[in-house]
Amino acid sequence: MSAQSPVLAADNLTVPGRLVEITTALVPGQLTAICGPNGAGKTTLLRALAGLEPGPVTLDGQPLAALTPRRRAQVIGYLPQHASPVWNLTAEALVRLGRLPHQTGRAEDDASVAAALAALDLAHLATRGIHTLSGGERARVLLARVLAGHPRWVLADEPLASLDLAHAAALLGHLRQIADKGAGVLLVVHSLAYAMNHADRVIVLHGGRIAADGPPAQALCEEVIEHVWGVRGQWIGPAGARALSV
Repeated sequence: MSAQSPVLAADNLTVPGRLVEITTALVPGQLTAICGPNGAGKTTLLRALAGLEPGPVTLDGQPLAALTPRRRAQVIGYLPQHASPVWNLTAEALVRLGRLPHQTGRAEDDASVAAALAALDLAHLATRGIHTLSGGERARVLLARVLAGHPRWVLADEPLASLDLAHAAALLGHLRQIADKGAGVLLVVHSLAYAMNHADRVIVLHGGRIAADGPPAQALCEEVIEHVWGVRGQWIGPAGARALSV
C-alpha cells in the first residue's frame, strides 16, 4: 500500500451520458456514502470503482484493469443493487461462493462463512433455499457472500433498501466495525439520514458530477440538499441521531 497515494481512486473518470470528470480519492478505514437523486450516476460510479466500467481507476496506484479477475475479487467485494440468484441454493452455499477467489483451506472457509452468517443474523437460515427467503433476508445473504471474502474494499449498491429498521441498524453497525478495522466501505444510500448519522464522508452526485464531497454535515448541508434535490429541508436532533424535516 502506498503511503503517498490513496488506495482506491478515480482520475477524471467520464462515462458518456452517465458520469462527467469524476475525480475522487478513497482511503481505507472510512465508511463513505454516495448520495444523489435518481439518475445522478451513483450506481455507475460504484461499478467503475469496482472495475466493472471502463475508466481511469487505480488500486494502490496501479490501474484496476491490470489486475486479474481473481485478484480484483480478493480485494474488492461488490454487491449490486439487483441480484437474483437463478438456482435455489441454500443460504450457506450461496455465502460460500464468496470464498471462491481465495485459495485457503476448508477450515478457514468454514469459519469465514459461519462468521458472515452470524454477523448478518442468518445462522438460523443457513439451510434454507434462497428462493424461500423474504426480500430482506435474501439481501442479507447476498451481502454475507461479499463479507465472507474479507475484502479490503466493500462496495455495496443500496444494501439497506430491503431491510427493516432493526436489520438496517445492525448492518450499519457491522459495516462500521469493518471500516474501523481498516477496510474501506463505500455504500450507495438514498436515506440522507443514514448518510448523515453513520458515514465518515459523503459524496453527492448531481447530473453525473460531484456536487459535494466531505464530512456529512458539510456535504449534506441544507443548501446542498436544496440545490441537488430541489427541496428545502432542515436537520433536527443531536449529532449522530439527526433527522431531516422537509
